[in-house]
Amino acid sequence: MNILVTGSNGQLGTSIRVASTGAPDNYIFTDVAELDITDKEAVAKIVKEKDIDIIVNCAAYTNVERAEDDAEFAEILNAKAVRNLAEAMAAKDGLLIHISTDYVFGGNQGNTPRGESEPTNPTGIYGLTKLHGEEAIKQTGVKNIILRTAWLYSEYGNNFLKTMMRLTSEKPQLNVIFDQTGTPTYAGDLAGAIVDIISNRKYSDNEGIYHFSNEGVCSWYDFTMHIAEEIGTVKSCDIRPCHSDEFPSKVVRPSYSVLDKTKFKKTFGLRIPYWTDSLKVCIANLSQNNN
Repeated sequence: MNILVTGSNGQLGTSIRVASTGAPDNYIFTDVAELDITDKEAVAKIVKEKDIDIIVNCAAYTNVERAEDDAEFAEILNAKAVRNLAEAMAAKDGLLIHISTDYVFGGNQGNTPRGESEPTNPTGIYGLTKLHGEEAIKQTGVKNIILRTAWLYSEYGNNFLKTMMRLTSEKPQLNVIFDQTGTPTYAGDLAGAIVDIISNRKYSDNEGIYHFSNEGVCSWYDFTMHIAEEIGTVKSCDIRPCHSDEFPSKVVRPSYSVLDKTKFKKTFGLRIPYWTDSLKVCIANLSQNNN
C-alpha cells in the first residue's frame, strides 16, 4: 500500500519516517515544499498519481499563542486543508489518519482523564480550528482515525524537552508552571503506534476518535525536574514551581488535560510506555546524536 505522510518535517512526521523503516508499505513523505495541502487540486492530484491508500496528516498550525492573532490561516491549515485531504481520500475510498489535540477540550473540566466522547469546549483559536478539522473529516464521510494527543516532544524540532534541556543548563534559576497537569507524549511512541496500526491493518472496522499519550500524569514542573535529573542539571539550576498566572497568556490552557487511552489500548492491542521511561529513551537518543 501507498501511505502519504503530510507535514513530514515536523516532530511526528520525522518520527514516522524513522518508525516506518522496514515497514511493509510504501511511505511517501511530503511537507509544504512538496505538497501544499491548502491546495485542493494539488491534494487530489498526488492522491491519484501516487495511488494513495492512506494519508497520515501530521501537518497543522501548532503555534497556540500566534494563532490568536492569525486565526484565518490557522483555520485554513487546521480545518479547510484537512477537508481537502478528507475529500480526496473519500473519493478514493481510502483512509485518513489525522492528528488532533487535547486543546479541543479547552478549560477546566474536572480532574479525571478525558474520554473520547466527552463534550468539547475549546477556549482558543488553536483548539477551535483543530476541532473544526475533526468536524470537517466527519462531514465528508471518509474512513478515518482521529488521534488526539498532548504535550508532544521528540528529538526533532523545537519542543518543551529541548527548551528545558537548554534552559536548565544555562540558567541558575528557573520558574516552571505546576498548576497545569497532563502527560508528556514521546512522538516516537505515537509514530510507532501509527505504523503498527497500518502495517498490521488494525484500522479495518476501527474508525473513530482515539486518545493517545504516554501513561502517567505530571505537571510542567515535574516534567522539567525529571529532565534536569536525567541530564544532570538538577543541582546547578534551582527549579521552582510557579502558578500559570505568572506567565500571562492569550490562551486559557487546560489545567488538567490527561487523556484516557482505554479505547485505544483495547482496540489496537498496544501497550503504551510510562512517560518517564520514554523520556529516558528520547534523551539517550539526543545524547547519542550529539556525540
